[in-house]
Amino acid sequence: MPNPVRWQCHGFHDFTPLALYQVLQLRDQVFVVEQQSLYGDIDGIDTDCWHLSGRDAHERLLAYARLIAPGVKYPDAVAIGRVVIPPHARGSGLAKPLMQQAVAHSERLFPGRAIMLSAQQDKLGFYQQFGFRTVSEPYDDGGILHVDMRRDA
Repeated sequence: MPNPVRWQCHGFHDFTPLALYQVLQLRDQVFVVEQQSLYGDIDGIDTDCWHLSGRDAHERLLAYARLIAPGVKYPDAVAIGRVVIPPHARGSGLAKPLMQQAVAHSERLFPGRAIMLSAQQDKLGFYQQFGFRTVSEPYDDGGILHVDMRRDA
């Protein structure tokens, strides 16, 4: 990537209106439109999450994930969700740093807790690189097969 990426992790109330709009627009563009997955992206959880974003020097959103506290999605584990790279930034090598940042921030914010995620079935190998293992049978989530994956503390 020619421009360095600036990583930021913050609560919902620290979003600027423009930054929040960019995140919601990216999630809609990729998960709903591109992947044709009909689901409620605005699920009422965002206000209680930590939001990780990677931006370039011009403040363009290049990577995003949300971190969900234990007890919200999974009873005993942090959840990493809405992991996304915009189409124009794919193939640039940002997926690995995004997951490294997501895991590191999850461990910092919620020390000693396992981390879970709901992975699209075709991405299992990617998440296994970060110590995640499959812990469920495949299930349909918005028309796309997913499995739950866990990384122990």
